[in-house]
Amino acid sequence: MFTNKYVAACLFVLTVALGVISLPTIAHAQQGFQPVSPDELKMTSEPLAPDAPAIILYRQVDRDDDIRFPREENYFRIKILTEEGRKNGDIEIPFFKQNGDVIHIRARTIKPDGSIVNFDGQVLEKSIAKSRFGEILAKTFALPDVQVGSIIEYSYTINLKENYVYDSHWILNEGLFTKLARFSLKPTGTMAIRWSWQGLQPGTQPKQDRNGDHIIRMEATNIAAFQSEDFMPPENELKSRVDFIYENELFAKDADAYWKKVGKARNEILENFIGKHKAMEQAVAQIVSPADPPETKLRKIYDRVQLLRNTSYEMQKTEQELKRNKDKVADNVEDVWKRGYGDAYQLTWLFLALARAAGFEAYGCWVSDRSEYFFSPSMMQGPKLNVNVVLVKLNGKDLYLDPGVKFTPYGLLAWSESGTPGLRLDKDGGTWITTTVPPSSQSRIERKAKLRLSEAGELDGTLTATYTGLEASGLRHDYRESDGVARKNLLENQLKEQVPVGIEAELTNQPDWNASEAPLVAEFHIRVPGWASGAGRRAVMPVGLLSAAEKHMFEHTNRIHSVYFDYPFEKLDDVTIEVPAGWQIVSVPAAQDRDAQAVAYALKAEKGNGTLHVERKLSVDILLMETKYYASLRNFFQIVRSGDEQQIILQPGPAAPHN
Repeated sequence: MFTNKYVAACLFVLTVALGVISLPTIAHAQQGFQPVSPDELKMTSEPLAPDAPAIILYRQVDRDDDIRFPREENYFRIKILTEEGRKNGDIEIPFFKQNGDVIHIRARTIKPDGSIVNFDGQVLEKSIAKSRFGEILAKTFALPDVQVGSIIEYSYTINLKENYVYDSHWILNEGLFTKLARFSLKPTGTMAIRWSWQGLQPGTQPKQDRNGDHIIRMEATNIAAFQSEDFMPPENELKSRVDFIYENELFAKDADAYWKKVGKARNEILENFIGKHKAMEQAVAQIVSPADPPETKLRKIYDRVQLLRNTSYEMQKTEQELKRNKDKVADNVEDVWKRGYGDAYQLTWLFLALARAAGFEAYGCWVSDRSEYFFSPSMMQGPKLNVNVVLVKLNGKDLYLDPGVKFTPYGLLAWSESGTPGLRLDKDGGTWITTTVPPSSQSRIERKAKLRLSEAGELDGTLTATYTGLEASGLRHDYRESDGVARKNLLENQLKEQVPVGIEAELTNQPDWNASEAPLVAEFHIRVPGWASGAGRRAVMPVGLLSAAEKHMFEHTNRIHSVYFDYPFEKLDDVTIEVPAGWQIVSVPAAQDRDAQAVAYALKAEKGNGTLHVERKLSVDILLMETKYYASLRNFFQIVRSGDEQQIILQPGPAAPHN
């Protein structure tokens, strides 16, 4: 998971020193395709998945956690049942760039008559997402001649980097129903292994041949297709899965004893890394003034650390490049400070050392990133505590900070680090904490528009969108490597998606994409054709100009998964519309003010002398809501939709004279 040597030591010193010699990656043979089955060719439906557009007939995953050459072989055999199912011939294989590559892709199409068309086309590579841990890419290709009744097969190898044996999983659910799946894992012989699981069918459990090859195997049948929903927890958290954990054989099996050992070991590593007190006192003297109030001091230290070069956001160097550039891994915070750069983890620990040197009571914490999984101490999975943050006691309150994440404002954590459990380190083994969640008011999108309504019903004018808190940092983080054209398109398209009808939008300023604290401000010229429409001798227009995002939220009556938002957020709209000369605003909707504690909605429309003023506010203070509360949440958003769809009635005046 982590390529930085210091981070790897922090996470895995608890296991065992591997002491292996780096060798070049080698290729491994792919398994062959299965024989064509006449019964599978004749199949037209699956009784256990009657409406399925396609099903997985067979899937095989073989993982080899060899220390020097770890790899995973994958094989899929899919039956196409309907026209919609043909899209499964477009294959996308995601992988984490920092951990390895996808190689040896083979594929073929078996047509309904049994003839075979081998894939010999081009495999493309595209970027899916970026994070502080690296970039997620995908290999993509399209199988040839996929028809209803066809069977498609493909196999590939995930070639992992040396020593990458700490993040082994079997994820059972795919987007399609699976008739049969077989899994195997050959564990590394240098460390003890155990496993835990969730959502497995009765009688479906991993078993290890302890007297033979020691390979762990499992077979599963009739695995339900995973059903995605909007605003749900991470997919991997919801799917049936098996997690494998490597650990030192001496580790306690009791959770309390286990975490005490983990906490003590990590605290020892941390204290060794930040123990340069004199150097840090000298550094603090360059950053703050003795007369500064405590919060001013802490802000100055935070800002100074964020100004340092953060190598976690740069292209990762190969070992050869490191040697050529004579880059040496930092042994302590003094090294980081003198160089003026470090990775995200080192910079966060540098901030901790500086805060302590400035006289603050501050603690190092390891917390769990919640973007892919939810953490539970009972599972005894040390590597799941994979993000370091700093807890500072300031004015009697706990303040969590992580300057190692670029673009994160002072006082906030990255969304995936907030509201998640972690271990506050100390010499006794640590204390469990939960990081704070910012209220919705700290992550806002504020939109202010000044528009003119034409006699043809068209809106034209300016709109300013101001992103603050996690709304701003998220945009800056996700588009940090994009060029000006891509960023412009992003902001324009985001605005277009907020209006229920087609609009024209052009960004007219240059937003600041590099700041952490300052809001991200985008200014637009917009045109909305046909916003007002005729109704007899009157004209009507909806009150909710920027309400499209909520128009289809939680429409479905039933819900499978819990409702999950990355972070609480708030939207505030302030729209002023100048009506044509001689027109009158006949009526405006009654004001709305609905406060359901976790969610709130307010709408107010006022008519003035030739103008209409609309204010709208939506607040969502939810991270995770159980399914049993879904009906109430759905009812709330129905009220929001109804409020936004209310009509303003206008009385057009006589046409203005033309010269």
